[in-house]
Amino acid sequence: MTVQINQQKMVDYLYEAERDVKEVIKLTDDYPQLTIQEAYRIQDALLARKLEENGTKQVGVKLGLTSKAKQQMMGVNEAIYGYLHSDMLALEWEAIEFSQLIHPKVEPEIAFFLGEDLAGEAVTEADVVKATKYVAPALEVIDSRYKDFRFTLADVIADNCSSAKFIVGSKWVSPHMLDLGQIGMVLSKNSAVEQTGSSAAVLGHPATAIVWAVKELAKVGKGFKKGDIILSGAMSEAISFQPGDTVVADFDVLGSVTLSCK
Repeated sequence: MTVQINQQKMVDYLYEAERDVKEVIKLTDDYPQLTIQEAYRIQDALLARKLEENGTKQVGVKLGLTSKAKQQMMGVNEAIYGYLHSDMLALEWEAIEFSQLIHPKVEPEIAFFLGEDLAGEAVTEADVVKATKYVAPALEVIDSRYKDFRFTLADVIADNCSSAKFIVGSKWVSPHMLDLGQIGMVLSKNSAVEQTGSSAAVLGHPATAIVWAVKELAKVGKGFKKGDIILSGAMSEAISFQPGDTVVADFDVLGSVTLSCK
């Protein structure tokens, strides 16, 4: 028997899970026929509700599944995207409240700050670099609302790709001053190395991942605007953290960015 998709019910379900800081069973347990297109519509409606009820505003986009290894693990061959809101931005000098999260993990990324609009299906990597005013080291906190951090592709898209918080480091650099495809990174927790990675893990080059996102957004009549922040994708596996932990990502040339948790 096919169960009818009720978009508003799903939006309420995910909104309340995040608001009440509680994990829930994934949507596809009850709606196994949920498609990727329907999931993105749920994502849009969920974010519209947040904008309306929380007084926040959209500030950019985050990319997910930008490594071939993660795509193979999920059985897909392309990335996904979600949206960043102003209330997701955390500051390096202010500890994140663990009580506001369910089962968070953190991953290192490069943040792109756009100095001009970027849209259309003909965009290239060179266009991305040209449109970018600064790049900076970043940490993204992901926090799936689903039980045990387990989900299908449609589930995670509907849940805004597990978005929770992000932190941007204080050193901002022109993209013309470095090789964006060859930036090394070391991720440490409480001074112990947890992960190492490279920007090459992000579809070979972060600008390639952003080209993909621009073209996907163009299909639904959207694009990036001047001032947008783009988190281009994880450079290593995400790691979990607990109250009292300090996580630092050190990047070649770009410097470091720190997360602390209380």
